[in-house]
Amino acid sequence: MTGRWVDDDNASLVTDLYEITMAAAFHAAGAFETATFDLFVRSLPGPRRFLIAAGLDDALVFLERFRFAGASLDYLASLAMFAPDFLEYLAAMRFQGEVRAPAEGEIVFANEPLLSVTAPLPQAQLVETFLLNCIGFQTMIASKAARIAIATGPDRSFVDFSPRRDHGADAALKAARAAVIGGAAATSLALAGRLYGLEVSGTMAHSFVMRFEEEADAFRHFARTFPGDAVLLIDTYDTEEGARVAAAVATELAPEGITIRGVRIDSGDLARLSRSVRRILDDAGHPEVAVFASGDLDEHRIAGMVAAGCPVDAFGVGTRLGTSADAPYLGVVYKLVEAAGRPVMKLSSGKATLPGRKQVWRGEDHDVIGLAGEDLAGRPLLDEVMVGGTRARPAEPIGTMTARRAAGVAALPERLRTLTGTEEPWPVRVSPDLAALRDRLTTELE
Repeated sequence: MTGRWVDDDNASLVTDLYEITMAAAFHAAGAFETATFDLFVRSLPGPRRFLIAAGLDDALVFLERFRFAGASLDYLASLAMFAPDFLEYLAAMRFQGEVRAPAEGEIVFANEPLLSVTAPLPQAQLVETFLLNCIGFQTMIASKAARIAIATGPDRSFVDFSPRRDHGADAALKAARAAVIGGAAATSLALAGRLYGLEVSGTMAHSFVMRFEEEADAFRHFARTFPGDAVLLIDTYDTEEGARVAAAVATELAPEGITIRGVRIDSGDLARLSRSVRRILDDAGHPEVAVFASGDLDEHRIAGMVAAGCPVDAFGVGTRLGTSADAPYLGVVYKLVEAAGRPVMKLSSGKATLPGRKQVWRGEDHDVIGLAGEDLAGRPLLDEVMVGGTRARPAEPIGTMTARRAAGVAALPERLRTLTGTEEPWPVRVSPDLAALRDRLTTELE
């Protein structure tokens, strides 16, 4: 292991201790029967009217590689909590289960499984923490990004600028991936580009401009280093004067075959400044130079600028995207719904669950959650993505997920594509057979 990074040798310990103690107790009791757990969101955060499923591929990678290696086992042994035969069981364990899930980029709603795991009980229990973290976080970020994409509209784009404000390096990496699924055109994080094949985008910082005695010299050096791709940060001192300098440099370098792709405004009254900067560039004969805006943006500020006709071609969105600032968590849960072929449910006040293995069918104006064996009208959302611990098919390209999200959002009723969070929700119904099973088990358990 290098430093403190999670790798294949210790990823199995990305779990709460009680998952391991439960697995040890199951082992001692000989409870190795097949069990099914559903991972879902109990209710949508107030501002949300839909979610974008994300994180599945990373979850499947984890499950394929799941193991307790030497260092992990040594650590567990050092706790003096676990019997030697249980540690031997862990050493030989590989995930052998089945996973069913909606495809990444799919629209999902409350109580619909984002993941359904069927596996030997100890295995299914041990992977809970990682799956909740992986699916819950990426779904949260993809859903936030989808709202920003709604705000920018089809004629503008936005880039994930969040890594430096995200809650840890792994969060930054996963946020970049989820943001692109949700609608971002690119990310600023180089590692996400390498690992996920995402488009990467970057401009310059104020420190680069401040290094040079003259703002124009900073612009010249950067443009000559990246001819045709330079985006100049113009608000280090005075934004409008910075625009004039950028325009002058663009004119100066044109005979060298060098073009300026754009200028970026990162502070001040972005609406007013975007208009004046656009005017300065146009008057100087550079309508081809794009205007980019960044600085504490979210979907509401962007929607306001778009509605006001501000001449901004693209946006950089950082903190409020990578932390999903207005809804910074999803109430994801992972609940046992079937054990040894017997449907089970929880009756806790406000936390009751639906029993049995399920399928979700999407109709034209509602969804239905039913039992897996039912044949109901609509498009089934849960696909078999892993069998016997092995993927059922190759990983999808990110572009396929992005296209699915775009088509799904476009198909939503207009009321669900607004940003206020006060609209009538999409109806999610329970099938008669599932309702009957729920009612019967409720009566028996009570």
